[in-house]
This record gives sequence, structure tokens and C-alpha cells, in this order.
Amino acid sequence: MAEAIDKLIINFLEYLEVERGRSERTIRNYDFYLRRFVRWAKHPAPEAITDALVHKYRLWLNRNVEGRESDTLKKSTQNYHLIALRSFLKYLARMDILCLAPEKIELARQEERQVEFLEADELDRLLVQPMMLGEGLVALRDRAILELLFSTGLRVSELSHLKIDGINLKRDEFTVRGKGARLRAVFLSSTAREATKLYLSKRRDASPFLFISHDRAKNGREQTGGLTPRSIQRLVERYAKSAGITKHITPHTLRHTFATDLLLGGADIRSVQSLLGHASITTTQIYTHITNKQMKDVHKKFHGKSRRA
Repeated sequence: MAEAIDKLIINFLEYLEVERGRSERTIRNYDFYLRRFVRWAKHPAPEAITDALVHKYRLWLNRNVEGRESDTLKKSTQNYHLIALRSFLKYLARMDILCLAPEKIELARQEERQVEFLEADELDRLLVQPMMLGEGLVALRDRAILELLFSTGLRVSELSHLKIDGINLKRDEFTVRGKGARLRAVFLSSTAREATKLYLSKRRDASPFLFISHDRAKNGREQTGGLTPRSIQRLVERYAKSAGITKHITPHTLRHTFATDLLLGGADIRSVQSLLGHASITTTQIYTHITNKQMKDVHKKFHGKSRRA
């Protein structure tokens, strides 16, 4: 029995890789979530995955599995487990294998996400830190990274994979392949373009990556691999701290700031969705409660009107 369900999971993961073109990370996560389920359920046959079994599994996830930052798993993490199981069941149904209808698995209700973004003065202080604290190639690189993160709203993983030949500094735009292998257009501000241009003009290496480590290797040569997402995260955190910003700042905070800045400037939610590369408008709507200028204007115009009369 164990071999049967394990084989189906392997087939499903291969389907995600080949037919659906999912990323290596997504496939790895789905593998983890599904293996956890089948171990807990003692390797059930597909027809044994019932409403009642899934209900017991949800209780176990909610009560007994320790989270990274708390005693129990966050609702969002529990939902990742359920999404993987639902996708697996959908695959089984597609293969005409008797199983629970995937639509019967409902996701847990989550608390609304709190979006952290930089105020204008905080952003200004952050962007000047590299040239205030350092000099040379590393300072130029770090300034270009910060400007590019704010100018484009790129995810840190997207930024770390950028290649020099993929950036068009004459047209101030380029294309990235984001989550789900979806392509989207990315646009540069003049400040980000000039910072990137200046950094590249000082480079004397052969690396194809846009942002690299300039630390010397043991053989005296500069390393030519692209900066890792973790390295970029560390430098953002370091500059935020030196700028006197007390809240926790990550590269994703600059992505949030990019979206917030667009909406406060009057951009419509659908355009922001496209610029961020969100598959669903629901994901983009996390920003609307902090950027709804129309509601703020209504409050300012009408609140306390009777007292002013």
C-alpha cells in the first residue's frame, strides 16, 4: 500500500515539473507536505482519503505540529499543506483514480496580512546609505540593488538571477520570469538606470550576472557567481539599521513600498497586479486598506461635519 501512494506522489511531482512547469522549490515543498500527510495517515489508498480523514489531519496540524515561530503552525502554513493535498487529489481525479473531490477541501480562514512598507523619509535615508558608508564597487553595487528593488518591485529571487544581457538600459525596461514561470515586463526609474549603469561601467569581471560578490577568492580572483537572495537580504537589513529604521526591513519590504507608492500615486489595482506579477488580484488587494486614498478623502470631507456646522 505504501508503495502505491508513494508512486502516485512521484508521478504527481513529475507532472508538476514537466506538464505544469512548476519551480524546483514548489515541487520540493509539495513533496514535503504530501509526505507528511501520508506518513500521518499511514500511507492510505486514494479511496481511503475521506472528508473525515482530512478533518482529523487538519486538527492534527492545528494542535500538534510545532511552528517555526510559535507553538503551533500558522494558518497560512496549514493552508500550504491543504493546497498541496488538494492539488494532488485534482491530479488523481484527472487520472481517473477514485478519490475525494478536491473542492471539498476548504482552506482555513487567515488573519489579514499586515503589510510593512517604508515611509518616504525612511526610503530616502535607506537609499543613500551605501554611498555614505562605503566606497568603490561594493558601494555602487549596493546602491544599484536598493534602487532597483524600489524601482521595479522585483522579488529578491528574481533580482539575484538577473543577467547583464537581460537588462535593456536604453529602453529602461526588461522582462523577468517570476512565480509560476510567468513572464512580466519590469520598468526602471531614471535613478535606478543611472545607478546600475555606473556600477556596470566599473566592473572588470567576466560574470554574466548583474549583481555579484566582489570578495576575493582564495586564488586571488573575484568570484563570478550571482549574489544569493540571503546575501541581498543581509545587505538590505544592514543598511536599514544604519539608516536608523527600527522596523524589520527586508527586500520584500521594498517590494511592498513599490506597490504602496504606485497606489498612493493613483495607479489602479489591476495595473499594480501586473507590475508585481501576482497571479490573483486577491494577493494584490492586501495593499488597498493602507492606500485607499478615496476613503481617506471621504473621511476627511465628511467626518465631524455636524460639529463644524
